[in-house]
This record gives sequence, structure tokens and C-alpha cells, in this order.
Amino acid sequence: MNLATPLAELEWITPQRARPLERFGLVTVGDLLTHFPRRYEDRRQFDRFPADESDKPVCVCGTVTKVAVKQLGGWKKMVEVILEEEESHALTPSLTCRWFNMHFIQKMVASGQRLVVYGKPKLRAKKIVIDHPDFEIVENDADISIHLKRIAPIHAATEGVPPRLLRTLIYRTLEQIDDSQIENRLPPKLDSMPLATALRQIHFPDDSEMLESARRHLVLDEFFAMQMYVAAKRAETIARPGEAHCGTGVLLEKLHAALPFPLTGAQKRTIAEIREDLAAPHPMNRLLHGDVGSGKTIVALSAMLLAVEAGYQTALMAPTQILAEQHYLNFRRMLEPLGISIALRTGSRSDNTGPLPLFQTASDGNTQEKDSPQIIIGTHALLYDSVEFSRLGLVVIDEQHKFGVMQRARLIDQPVVPDVLVMTATPIPRTLTMTIYGDLDVSTLDEMPANRGKIVTAVRDEAKLPEVIKFIREQLEKGRQAYIVYPLIDESEKLEAKAATREFEKWRELLQPMRCELLHGRIDPAEKESIMERFRKGDSKALIATSVIEVGIDVPNANIMLIENAERFGLAQLHQLRGRIGRGEHKSYCILISSARNDEAIEKLKTLERTSDGFEIAEEDLKLRGPGDILGTAQSGLPPLKIGNLLSDGDLIKLARKAATAIFKADPHLQQPENQYFREKILQGGKLVLSQVS
Repeated sequence: MNLATPLAELEWITPQRARPLERFGLVTVGDLLTHFPRRYEDRRQFDRFPADESDKPVCVCGTVTKVAVKQLGGWKKMVEVILEEEESHALTPSLTCRWFNMHFIQKMVASGQRLVVYGKPKLRAKKIVIDHPDFEIVENDADISIHLKRIAPIHAATEGVPPRLLRTLIYRTLEQIDDSQIENRLPPKLDSMPLATALRQIHFPDDSEMLESARRHLVLDEFFAMQMYVAAKRAETIARPGEAHCGTGVLLEKLHAALPFPLTGAQKRTIAEIREDLAAPHPMNRLLHGDVGSGKTIVALSAMLLAVEAGYQTALMAPTQILAEQHYLNFRRMLEPLGISIALRTGSRSDNTGPLPLFQTASDGNTQEKDSPQIIIGTHALLYDSVEFSRLGLVVIDEQHKFGVMQRARLIDQPVVPDVLVMTATPIPRTLTMTIYGDLDVSTLDEMPANRGKIVTAVRDEAKLPEVIKFIREQLEKGRQAYIVYPLIDESEKLEAKAATREFEKWRELLQPMRCELLHGRIDPAEKESIMERFRKGDSKALIATSVIEVGIDVPNANIMLIENAERFGLAQLHQLRGRIGRGEHKSYCILISSARNDEAIEKLKTLERTSDGFEIAEEDLKLRGPGDILGTAQSGLPPLKIGNLLSDGDLIKLARKAATAIFKADPHLQQPENQYFREKILQGGKLVLSQVS
């Protein structure tokens, strides 16, 4: 037996057991042994029955004395189980466990059984109660030593595969497998514990110290595999045929001289980094990130001008039509005095340069045709077969996390690889730049322009809305403008949230005679642009919108943003929305209206009251939602982490990155004998293997 052995071939796993395991994604021995525990219960010494409520969970063992089902009205029922402590004492002779609308519990639990129960005790009507605890029935069978008198692992379970069964199967498998069949893939100097020992100790630790050592090894193992993959991707990109795409900088100087504001030190530094990349003969692969309003667009345009001046075509791909159109209008305004031709291509419209397709391949493959635009801006439409580029030298991808890996690859799949600059409008936590973006060089705009207005942010309960409306009206009467943002376009039966379309009529009434307009993603593109143009000119005073305004909208006179049902947005998205105001000289106000009743949601929103630092907010957002929710594994191209944590394991990520980088620096093609294992087992011809330890 080795890690690749199918579970169905093991004699202690019957076909009836193998089927639900397979549905759960556990097919091989490697899958089973890397199904790591989600938590542990120290069953060497159980907690005493609690005498008071606590925010800290307890793990107790007791005997069932009573099981009752209580009707709560309508179809709602509650199963109540009374436990008696095995070594009872006067203070807390019993404990009540309750499950609401989980009728099946009464069929599982019976008087006289021993239960291990885990949960937070609360005081309810003078009784100590644990609602919806995790529980396990103690069965006096041959396997009892696996489940009691030890630090017991609690694994994520599913229907037909309860935690007790998983614990038993993993224990039996570890008993039977030979350590020689579990190869190490970590360099010994990174961690000396054998992988076999780490797998045994992560499931059935001898003590807390061994558990911590095992976890450290397995986290390093996971991150090292990821970093080897990232380093391989980076080496592959550098090795692809490229060419220098950097002009002399004359156009760049003209652009910067015409700007109504000076560049920040961070912008100058970042442009210099990009310029150096463009001048190199190998392809640039760089990430540009920074806080909202830190000036990424000017940096990207500067890069594009350098490539255009060198005789190359450039393309910018944006995730939405409204953002692509905004870039197009801004670029055209700035570039027309320089004589640069620019074209727009989205799914439903192009600019007025002529019928589609807009682009033709240069006839000799070496020079641009006279009619070929020098800068092309578009959405996913740039990926269509009808779009052909002539001497594409630089690709800029805005809001890059909204594009899949394959979409980006398709755009840069040219005979000679173009330079690539990917941008994101929100700062990225350092742990993500070392993992998901680890194959990219990173430029950070960590300085804000001096002319940015102050933004005051306030979280308010829904009951305060009349006062907020009065304040907004006063600001509009002074000549300012407002964004009023909703999470939905139309009302939904499934979600309790306000919708822009319905609320629009209310705002027209509240703010009359001042003009309000409605903006969302389903409005016809031509009408959308007309609405935005009227708002930019000040003809309309309030824009009732969805998060379609999240990026690319720049109206300096708009100094009010009201976001309703703010708890339904992520922190980073709220910060991004807030960045639409504070772009002019006027003091700005962002008001977050919440109907949430839980403290956690309110605390989340108060983060925005406390700070305007996008890097701090990005870290907090990562804590709340996790990297999977923020970026998605499809966008990153990497499988989800099984044991590593991008928040708490930053030091281990750095160690793994350092080790992988050193290996590729010394042996870029992994040709040395000691590195053949990495090529075969971790990379497997360029495909990352994290789903199994092999």
C-alpha cells in the first residue's frame, strides 16, 4: 500500500463505505491521510460540567438521562437531551443540550448512552444549556481506544461518513502503511521531520508540541509545493521569447508635463520599475497594486506610451463595459494632443473608427498598418477570434482578479510574448502577493496624491435614514453630487435587501426638483454613457446605482456616498466604492446604512470608520472572508489550501518561498539529480499537485 492506492482496494473499507468516501472526494490513501482534522478534543481529561456560561467551548462526557421532543409552534420542534456528569458533584449535576428543527437527533440518542459533547455553554432560564453542540456517541467496541483517552481529531464529515468513522479509517490506514512508502518532498534543511511522522502526528498527536511540529511540517510542505510551482511558472515566462518594448520617453515626458498635478514619489518609482522591465529582452510579468485613488491609471498609461513609442501596439482589458468606456474616454482626452490613435472594443459597441472588426494584422508582420490603432481598450471582447493584433507589445489587465487564468493566457498567446502589466484596484495582502501572485514582480503604490479630499465615514442604523436624507439634500443644495448605492438591481424573494430600481422612485420624490438618475449593469450601454456624462457635467445631482460604479468613475464634485444594506458588501468592495468620492477639493462623506443585528457585521463596518488605509482594510477583509472567497481558486490557478493559512502562516510562506527560489536560482531547469524529484512529483510536467501528498 502506498499513497496512490485506491481506498476501494483496502480490506477494511467495504464497497458500501468506499462509495460515500468517493462522493466526499476521498478516493486514494493520500486523499484520506491529507483530510486533516478541523479541530481536536483533548479526551485524556474531559472538562467538568460548566457552572456558568462562557464564550470558550467545553468538551464534556456524560450519560444521557432523558431525551424529549418539544413542540415550539407550527412545524418547529426542539430535541432536548439531559446529560448527567459521570463523576457528578453538587454544583452542576446536569447539562442540557438542545437542537432546533433537527428531528433526526431523537432517533440517534437514547437514555443510558454516553455522549462526548462539544460547544459553548449558555445560561438559559437558570439552566446551563449548549445549543447545537457537536456530539459523539461513545460505543463500547473494540475501537474505543481510538476515540477516548487521547487527543482526538475531529475531521470534517458528511452524510454517511461521520467523524467517528473517519477517525477509525485513518487510524487503521496509518497502522498498515509502511513509512518507506511515504516519500519526503521537503528539503531536509527546511524541516527535518519525516512526512510519515507528520501525517501520524497531525491525526493522532502524542501531545500539543508534536501536533504543532507536525502542522509546521505539513504547512511548509504545502507552501513549498506551491512556491515551486510559482517559481516554475516564473522561470517559464522568463524563458519564453520576448523583446524590448521601450521607447525613448519623449511621449511620456509630454504626457507628464500636461498633467494638472505632479506625480507622487511612488508613481515615479513604479514607472521606473516598469520602464526597466520594458527595456529587457524577456517578457515583463508585473503586478501593480495600491490604494484606491493612488494613481494606477497614469502609471499604466505611461507604460503603454513607452511601448507605443517603440513602435508596438498595446491593449488594455477591463472587466466591465462601463470601466472600459471610462478608460477609453480618459485616455482619448489625454492622448489626442499627442497624436496617439486609440480604439474601443467591447461586446456591444466599438468607437467610431469604423465597422468591426477594428483590427487587422500587419501585412508584413513587422510594421503597423496605418489604420491600426496604437492603443486598444476593451472587455472580454478582446479575446474574440475576430480581434487580431499587429505587433502587440504590451497587455494591461485591469481588475485582473475578475479574469480567469485561461482568459489572460489567451490574450498574451502571441508569436512573440508581449509584456504584461496586471492591475488591481485594491491593495493585496503580502501573503497573497507571495502565493497567488508569486510568479509576478510586484510594484506597490503606497503614497496618495496630495490633492485628495478628506473622507469622513460613518456607520448608521436604518432608523437614522431620515436624518441622513436631510443631510444629503443640504449637500446637494450647496451644489455637490451624491452616489446612492444598493446591493441589488431588482427586488429578490430570496434576499432581504433593498434594490436600486425600486428605491429610485423614492429618491426622485425625496430630492425633487433636483435630478436623479438610475445606473446599473443591465442598462443599454449607450444610455449608460449618457447617464454618466450628465452626472459628470453636473446636470444630474444623484446617481442611484449598484456596485457597477465600483471602479472607473471619476467625478470630483461628487462628495456624498450613501450605501444601503452595507453589510452585504465585502470590506474591500466598500473601500473601493468609497474611493469614488474624495476626488475633489470638497470634504466628502461616506454613510454606511446597515440593518444588521449581529455585532460581527457592525464591527466589520466600523473598520471603515476607523481607517482609510486600504492595505489595513485588505488584511481585515482577508481575515473575514478568506482568500478563496476574495479571489477564487479559478482565478488564481491554484487549488485550495488544505492546511496552510495565508493569514497566520506568513512566516512559513516566506521560508518556503526562499527555499524554492534558491533551488531555481541554482538549477533553473531542475536538471540536478537532487532536484529530479521536484520535477517529477511536485510539478509533474508543469501541473501542481497539492491534492495529494505523493
